[in-house]
Amino acid sequence: MSVERYQVVIVGAGLVGSAAALALGRQGLRVALIERQPPPMPDDAWDSRIYAISPASQRFLERTGAWQRLDADRIQPVFRMDVGGDVSGALRLDAYEAGVSHLATILESSRLQAALWQAIEADGNVALRCPASIAALERDGRITRITLDDGSLLEAELVVGADGAASRIREWAGQGSTLTPYGQSGVVANFTCGIPHRGTAFQWFSGSDILAWLPLAGHAAPRGLQPAADRSFSSGGNLISMVWSTQSAHADELVALDPAALAEKVQAAGHNRLGALHPLTPAAAFPLRLIRVASVVAPGIALIGDAAHGVHPLAGQGVNLGFGDAEALADMLARHRHTHCGDVGVLKRYARQRAEPVRRMQALTHGLHHLFADNRAAWLRNAGMTLVDHLPPLKAALVREAVS
Repeated sequence: MSVERYQVVIVGAGLVGSAAALALGRQGLRVALIERQPPPMPDDAWDSRIYAISPASQRFLERTGAWQRLDADRIQPVFRMDVGGDVSGALRLDAYEAGVSHLATILESSRLQAALWQAIEADGNVALRCPASIAALERDGRITRITLDDGSLLEAELVVGADGAASRIREWAGQGSTLTPYGQSGVVANFTCGIPHRGTAFQWFSGSDILAWLPLAGHAAPRGLQPAADRSFSSGGNLISMVWSTQSAHADELVALDPAALAEKVQAAGHNRLGALHPLTPAAAFPLRLIRVASVVAPGIALIGDAAHGVHPLAGQGVNLGFGDAEALADMLARHRHTHCGDVGVLKRYARQRAEPVRRMQALTHGLHHLFADNRAAWLRNAGMTLVDHLPPLKAALVREAVS
């Protein structure tokens, strides 16, 4: 039986795995990408799985050639973010005031996934093995042998686990992980709104709940209305994506509501900031948890994305951390291109480079979660927001840190 030999084999072709494959392939490395099934092609319907892509991640995706393949009519820059506390606390972050073009870009997961796959197919630098599942993994000296379910045999200097929070590669490598459930779920759904969002994202902290409205591109009429019936449909975007982090029992109640009743709940929780809301997509919920991994590397193994870490979504940085992993790993291997890709010394440099950004984001989101879950600290968090809002240099510094 013939053996296919690669420098890097990536397991998992989601957003982060696909981006890593593109970046490594463009560095001239021999790369294979294994995925169980191809993603569904996006249609005109709106995807309720939405990401806020940081400018740093956007630049990385531009270098891979994937960003340019996105439909410009389905991506929305965020120019402002209004954050509200329990009662009086308020904070506005503004890109213009901070001297940056935008804070983030909101887009649909399915469309970014399609753009990444199109770039992979167009580049021809990555051997895409899909549909394919791994039947066996065997470490032999400096090489890992991968047997696929169809009997194909691959050899890799480095295996990259990009296969999600329940990573099989992480388990096979014996890299322990600690999962801390928050007892919460994130409820997601999309809505039309009566008042244009004008590129503003909204976030409210209320007790242990965090409600976020993210602006989507374009505009649509609620069911039964024609766009011309409301001026807001022609004066700016009127689509938003909602993420409501709440106790799991409450999340189940929200998902069980009929769409119109859910829209009323979300509208009231957001203090009617964007007028009447009307459902655009069904609601769904996913559990929230913190995942810490003992080590993201081992001889011949590197973990990226959700296989390497998990964070609370309140800052919307999970996928951006993953793109940071992909970029750092590609750059590290490119700088040591004449070294064996599975060399543990090189991989430890990658791990050290990523340790601080991941640790900082996990500490921030975990700390904020507990701060806002404790009602005794309400005065502190509300006063803190108001104080920061009255310090423009500090606000600008926060924005620049977020977009870098």
